[in-house]
Amino acid sequence: MKAMILAAGKGERMRPLTLHTPKPLLKVNGTSLIERQINNLVAAGLAHIVINHAWLGAQIVAALGDGSQLGAHISYSAEETPLETGGGIFQALPLLGQKPFAVVNGDIWTDYDFRQLHLPDGMLAHLVMVDCPAHNSAGDFMLHQGLLHSEGAPRLTYSGMAVLHPQLFANSGNGPFRLADLLRPAMERGLVSGEHFTGRWLDVGTVERLQQAQQLAVQA
Repeated sequence: MKAMILAAGKGERMRPLTLHTPKPLLKVNGTSLIERQINNLVAAGLAHIVINHAWLGAQIVAALGDGSQLGAHISYSAEETPLETGGGIFQALPLLGQKPFAVVNGDIWTDYDFRQLHLPDGMLAHLVMVDCPAHNSAGDFMLHQGLLHSEGAPRLTYSGMAVLHPQLFANSGNGPFRLADLLRPAMERGLVSGEHFTGRWLDVGTVERLQQAQQLAVQA
């Protein structure tokens, strides 16, 4: 299975750190967020990785190259303008192939074991869900008997880790759109499964949460 790391965001809430450095290259305990993701993916046998980039993307390419120094095989999907989550994945589909692929946000810190990622038979997507953090207290979706629903409670937060089938994008077109725009209709058809991860996880979206990630890394 191939994997895609989403790394095209501008990191507005991380300013001034992201004025000159793309958010995925910010370091926690001496290792950049995206390098840690790559190391964990490679350790799980997911060495063929596609990375999309936009804001200061040349720095990401310069830092990671073809991935060989990390034991990976990296391809890049450059975006002239940010395409959001769904549009970025759709543009990268030719690099990802026709089989299900993993998707990981480039700005999360977690000890989730990527070897657990899988797509159950008949599903278009499988999402890893976590307890709702303070910055997303309303949550995203409800998990019930292994399936995700866009309505209902109690709700969990999407972790930024998933396995997607290319068929999820069958009716998509070029341009920016959110992954959630595809997931919600698929949920209504009972085609999105999920799991509840209760280990260490942090969305490193602010300077304060970058400091929290540093604390987690020291404790790990």
